[in-house]
Amino acid sequence: MPPRLSRGLTQLPLAIRTVTPRLTTQNAISIRAFGIRSLNPPKHSRYNDGPDLPVLKSSPAAALERKANTLPLRTGAVAIKKGMTAIFDTESGKRIPCTVLQLDRVQVVAHKTVDVHGYYAVQIGAGWKHHSNMPKSLLGHFSGQGVSPKRHLYEFRVKDKSGLLPVGQLVNADWFQPGQYVDARSNSKGKGFAGVMKRHGFGGQDRSHGVSLTHRSLGGTAPGQGGGSRVYPGKKMPGNMGNEQNTVQNLKILKVDAANGLVLVNGAVSGPRGCVVRIQDAIKKPWPTIPEAVQATEATEASA
Repeated sequence: MPPRLSRGLTQLPLAIRTVTPRLTTQNAISIRAFGIRSLNPPKHSRYNDGPDLPVLKSSPAAALERKANTLPLRTGAVAIKKGMTAIFDTESGKRIPCTVLQLDRVQVVAHKTVDVHGYYAVQIGAGWKHHSNMPKSLLGHFSGQGVSPKRHLYEFRVKDKSGLLPVGQLVNADWFQPGQYVDARSNSKGKGFAGVMKRHGFGGQDRSHGVSLTHRSLGGTAPGQGGGSRVYPGKKMPGNMGNEQNTVQNLKILKVDAANGLVLVNGAVSGPRGCVVRIQDAIKKPWPTIPEAVQATEATEASA
């Protein structure tokens, strides 16, 4: 006869006793962080609510799959903006404004892979910098890769491992072909502290009807009592203007001078002369067709 408990419950033997683990909030967070399927199935949200849309998943593999169609196949390059000029089209006779970009010792420094970092990327360095003006941690990174110290260092996301160039390979101006389209990322000119008329294009206040010494001010900044008597976040106000990263998409390459490392793109690129510009194949245009001679050269360098 098994022993009786004080409340009339029969104590089960240890051999047939079952233990059910409790799923705490911390365990659920760790399960979702490592991409393991959670206990609750994913549900449609207002962002993907539709009969033909897939259910959004929170795993890293699903995130890479969603970005597969918007990641370039090749790496980009780091260039320096030299200024603007114009060329004339021989067929139509039109004057085409263009921006001159120069590539200075652009070289592959390192790779980022899915197994180690969670995504594919190529680390590109440009320029030159004396080793005495560089921190030891960064100097050790360059020396470990067998690359000379670089002044500028950036990453370019690629779709898969086929876009990873060998470490140490130079990326010249002929990496881009005339007629293709690129996206240019750079920081805009810094304007300092500016008012709302210059920063946001406000019209200002009246020059009469009792307005005194506040003609260029923004006026009231908060709604009435029903709005909570507070200023909403994101309200357009005076502040620092410019010096923000801006991407100009779908710029057509007009000319390429491989000997001098020059690339001429149609139109304007954000930033002053001497700023760093990152150019990469445009994601909203068809991928460029690489000539067979360039592919053979890349295959030879990769095998060497």
